[in-house]
Amino acid sequence: MLHVPHPLDGERGPGDESAQEQLAALLGRALNSFDLPDELVERLDSAMAHTTSLHSSLHTSTAAPEGHRLSRETYRHCYLLVDGTTVTLWEVAHHDGRAYTHEVYSAEEEARIAAARLRRKHLAADAPPGMDDECADLQGLDDCWEAGLGPDALAGHGRPTSGTGLLHPYAPDNSADHARRLLRRAENRDRPGRRTALRLRAAHAHWISQAFGSHCRSAGHDAAFTLYEHAFLLLDGSELSLWEVEHTATPDGRHMCEVYGSEQAARTAMERRARVS
Repeated sequence: MLHVPHPLDGERGPGDESAQEQLAALLGRALNSFDLPDELVERLDSAMAHTTSLHSSLHTSTAAPEGHRLSRETYRHCYLLVDGTTVTLWEVAHHDGRAYTHEVYSAEEEARIAAARLRRKHLAADAPPGMDDECADLQGLDDCWEAGLGPDALAGHGRPTSGTGLLHPYAPDNSADHARRLLRRAENRDRPGRRTALRLRAAHAHWISQAFGSHCRSAGHDAAFTLYEHAFLLLDGSELSLWEVEHTATPDGRHMCEVYGSEQAARTAMERRARVS
């Protein structure tokens, strides 16, 4: 199987790099490689051949005031396993004029969302004051498709709103990464699962507000409870909220974080913790 060298790694001839060496390099440079499912990484341990191809690219013609231009490529890495099956990883390489950053995903849709997020972040940073970055981001068919918005967006329907009718005053601030970190620190087993996590990869703005705060005496010590709403605005204009419970109602009084998909579930969990702590 012919190996196409990654252009960022320098020139290599066929056979100069094994599948395991290439995989180790890919996972080593990707900032989010720890997000890949453990079972997928374990399967890749048996990779014996691979190919790499450029899937899509974007190079902006306009520069920021500092002279930086966005350069983004998406690569498709296909691995042949010992059992005859194949696994595909999608790499998004982004250059902001100073350095490359790399992200890796197990699904093409996730890579498209990540690419759209990077483009939105660049445009928001470069847009003149008062420019609506929502409209600036999704003006072309390629942008809509890359964002994973589907046929309705390509036909001119279902575009994100510009702020009217939204439940919260959202602000863009690495919102997809904020959602990922919030779910990772949640200790409750019934926290929102993979489906919610995938949707939140399309978050481009969020808003945090405190919904409740209280102290109580439980199990011989003071316990503090705080409820936060983390509201996210997604690329398709929809809104999604996660409800975070921070409390010290633990046997040793340590701080604990739990995350729920609804306010009712979060309040029920607080009541349960207050009774049994």
